[in-house]
Amino acid sequence: MHNTTAMLIELGAIILGLGLLGRFAGRVGFSPIPLYLLVGLAFGQGGVLPLQASEEFIATGAEIGVILLLLLLGLEYSASELVTNLKTQYPSGALDFALNAAPGAAMALLLGWGPVAAVALAGVTWISSSGVIAKVLGDLRRLGNRETPVVLSILVLEDLSMAVYLPILTALLAGVSLAGGALTLLIALGTVGAVLYLALRHGRLISRAVSSENAEMLLLVVLGLTLVVAGIAQHLQVSAAVGAFLVGIALSGEVAEGASSILTPLRDLFAAVFFVFFGLHTDPADIPPVLLPALALAAVTALTKVATGYWAARRAGISVKGRWRAGGTLVARGEFSIVIAGLAVGVEPRIGPLATAYVLILVVLGPLTARWTEPMARRFIRRRPPMSQEALTTEPQPAEAVHANA
Repeated sequence: MHNTTAMLIELGAIILGLGLLGRFAGRVGFSPIPLYLLVGLAFGQGGVLPLQASEEFIATGAEIGVILLLLLLGLEYSASELVTNLKTQYPSGALDFALNAAPGAAMALLLGWGPVAAVALAGVTWISSSGVIAKVLGDLRRLGNRETPVVLSILVLEDLSMAVYLPILTALLAGVSLAGGALTLLIALGTVGAVLYLALRHGRLISRAVSSENAEMLLLVVLGLTLVVAGIAQHLQVSAAVGAFLVGIALSGEVAEGASSILTPLRDLFAAVFFVFFGLHTDPADIPPVLLPALALAAVTALTKVATGYWAARRAGISVKGRWRAGGTLVARGEFSIVIAGLAVGVEPRIGPLATAYVLILVVLGPLTARWTEPMARRFIRRRPPMSQEALTTEPQPAEAVHANA
């Protein structure tokens, strides 16, 4: 009884505090994500007042938060739209890997950590945070922007690449035989392929089966289906986030519209819990010794992500302003980077604190670059010859409706 009471008080205080911080951030026109992270730091390991009773609940809530963020993103797009974007954006995905994985691998080798740690740190610097970026796009009201499908295509390519990368990394860390690693990889790829096939071929049937005029029933069925698919995907060495995203694109029409409406408040609650959880598991005392390498890595890979987004949006015919917005939006790293570092700490214990400091820097910087990269670029290029200024200030074409499921 005492533990239950303590948990309720802790949770109530945290949620109330997050609500007040969110209101403050909204009034000053700032993303609440960095403030949520600071709350986690204050109440986590080595913080001012470490939590005790509610830690397990918050851990579960954080997983649900990432799943809901990706589900709501998936509901914005149809399966055919996803496949078309993936087909057109795969060169951008290759550039993304080359520009952003290389700095991590190079840093690990410079620090003398060895090739396996280099593969792990390459993954940490490569993968943007789908959860953070989904939240930022919603906060900045950019889901309807023309560059947003480009950003999402890169995120999906990264998340799908995890179905290949994670089994390979796990095999390297465990010293598993080539045959064992290949089997795990085949299972992961087969799972992603099967879900994509069902979404493309039988999306309408799935929507019809899930559909309900009763909001309560629709909420329970969609949420339950998403959690089941995400859990199965994770069990089969595929990201739970990918599973949730694919459930979202499998739903269409009124079902997608209704599910998005009723799940949005739930997503916002659990997304806030996710960012608090991230901060909870960061011990402030671990950060100073690795701060300089983390800052150097963050500076380099922030620039490479901006370059990735700019080039990808340019390929898609987006205006110059949209290209800068796409680049700035991709900067944040998060959940995948921490998962990868957690797998690799057995091989190189120092990778944990470095990855935590690196992600913390970029998860704070990411919402800022998403908002300010394009205005800063516009001011800078205004000083250049008139032709460049005209190119930057040309208004983009009206945003195409991306709610293809509506």
